[in-house]
Amino acid sequence: MNPNTALPIQGLETVYDMLAVAIDQAGADKADLFLVKLALLNANALGDAALFHQHVQAALLDLS
Repeated sequence: MNPNTALPIQGLETVYDMLAVAIDQAGADKADLFLVKLALLNANALGDAALFHQHVQAALLDLS
């Protein structure tokens, strides 16, 4: 990841808040579908399947 394009903490907090609101709007029964659609849109914008795979693996860490 290019450190020049990484979000600062404040930007990450903003994204977290937007995500939490959107998950609530989607509702519990559609949250999984929403997250898959969001992931696919972001993977497409990222344009790099290998980097997306790295992000998936990082997100799987410490879920307990």
